[in-house]
Amino acid sequence: MILAPFLARAVHAHLYGGDDVDAWSFHMVLLALLRFAHGNLWMAVSRWPYLIDRYRIEKKGINFDQVDRESHWDDAIILQALVITALREWLPGAHNLPLFSWQGLALILALHVGPVECLYYWCHRFMHTPFFYASYHCHHHASVQTEPSTAHVHTFLEQVGHALLLCLPVVGTWLLGGASIGALYVYWLACDFANAVGHCNFEFVPVWLLRALPFLKYLVHTPTYHSLHHSEPSSNYCLFMPVYDLLAGTVNPKTDHVHKEARKGPVEHPDFVFLAHGVNLQSFFHQPFLMPYGSTHPFKPTWTTFVLLILCLPLYAVLWFVCPVIIMDRKTLRRRKLQIWTVPRFGINYFIPFEKNSINRLIESAILDADKQGVKVLALGALNKNESLNGGGKLFLDRHPDLKVRIVHGNTLTAAIILREIRPDTREVFLTGSTSKLGRAISLYLALRGVRVLMLTPSRERFEAIRSELPEERQHLLVQVTQYSQASQCPVWIIGKGMMWWEQRHAPPGTHFHQFVVPPIAEVRRDCTYGKLAAMRLPDDVENLKFCELALPRGHIYACHAGGLVHLLEGWDYHEVGRIDVSRIDPTWDAAMRHGLRPMQ
Repeated sequence: MILAPFLARAVHAHLYGGDDVDAWSFHMVLLALLRFAHGNLWMAVSRWPYLIDRYRIEKKGINFDQVDRESHWDDAIILQALVITALREWLPGAHNLPLFSWQGLALILALHVGPVECLYYWCHRFMHTPFFYASYHCHHHASVQTEPSTAHVHTFLEQVGHALLLCLPVVGTWLLGGASIGALYVYWLACDFANAVGHCNFEFVPVWLLRALPFLKYLVHTPTYHSLHHSEPSSNYCLFMPVYDLLAGTVNPKTDHVHKEARKGPVEHPDFVFLAHGVNLQSFFHQPFLMPYGSTHPFKPTWTTFVLLILCLPLYAVLWFVCPVIIMDRKTLRRRKLQIWTVPRFGINYFIPFEKNSINRLIESAILDADKQGVKVLALGALNKNESLNGGGKLFLDRHPDLKVRIVHGNTLTAAIILREIRPDTREVFLTGSTSKLGRAISLYLALRGVRVLMLTPSRERFEAIRSELPEERQHLLVQVTQYSQASQCPVWIIGKGMMWWEQRHAPPGTHFHQFVVPPIAEVRRDCTYGKLAAMRLPDDVENLKFCELALPRGHIYACHAGGLVHLLEGWDYHEVGRIDVSRIDPTWDAAMRHGLRPMQ
């Protein structure tokens, strides 16, 4: 909205002419958009564990507080556009600029290397004096592990100072000659690039390059160089050129050593992997390396995701054919390294018969890769453990009986969460999806506790198979029904299978719909209440938490994910595949509570 007057003036000048001969307003909008795209590209790269984890410098991780603090990083871009435009109106030589001038670009470079770098160095040191650091600059240093966005996060006073410094070389060309529109593009985009390099937190500059050309390390900073300034703020003050630190004696003596250690790139293997998949094409964008900020909020399809879908279909096609699984996120809990891997397939693919074998091959490949890396527990998410696909994961154990990694479908905890939602005084429930893995476990658990279960299923054989697992004196509590209307007097419905809106009309007023169906049913009854999908809130001591698990609120994970996590924290050495062991439901719930997981409210 702040750039709207620039855009309006650019359109007016194009249609009706006027004094904006050099299309300044148009270039301000275009440059701002380019800088915004450049910043987001750097953010996407810095959030992709597959590319940068090996060379991360500071390994502490970030959290939602930092994400929110830095979410308005692009304010700096807007402020700088406003400042340079205001200066243009007040100073001579700034109008009717040519598109490009090599003379002006050389002058800008000279003014940056001299006045700008020198002024920045001493201003920066001044901002590290106790009063100004505590009052202003500590806001920037609140980010110990930096991201590209950190470069633009400052208090307003510092933002104005940065804007004036970036304008200084440009204004110099206006006053001394050689000014051009193109030089402004090159200079500001180059500064953005150098800023992103300093704050990206992964070391991509090879050690051999600095050995071959040792003078480079004093002309241009590396990611390690500025990262050390954030972890040890009393050194490495320069903007982009460490030669000023060298002259003033403020180069951190650890710089070379930390650079070498970062480039060694020891691969950190996870202890736990949650193997997820996409829900639909739009959910493909809910990944940190595609939507760095969008993925920090619960996923909600918008018009922008439809536009991005068209633009990024080629990228998805590459991932489909080339990438077996995508490392999407990582976090740490009590020194245990946790990762989310994603199978590049969507919900609809799991119901296409000819896709079954290829999906199982992808899952099997991920399991074998996890086993090779020494992963302790791999949890299968959503349809990756579909009974009709691989028997709830049992297929992979049959093929590889000597696996060291524990395969977990996590449905034991899912069942526990659903069952804990049901009031203790409930005497009858209606259950759809009743012969599924979860439906069977819920039916048996409730019947063993004296609750009558109306099981919606057309299959007498499957119903009898489940009922036969109960003691004879409890078998009468399981009742087969074949129509929704047969539950018209039951106020507790547990939905485990897709349901059309008109089928809900059979539920009596005041019914509560518990759910374990994906996606959840439409909330069409105003006189009824609807439960959410089974999920849990993570313990408070999780580190590097910056990603929302699809539509869930921040800090929450789906129940099957939580079930695998409990398996890891308890150190259980058995596989949780195939049928749910009903006797394990209560112990699994107790273990989840003991480790600080809490049900989603």
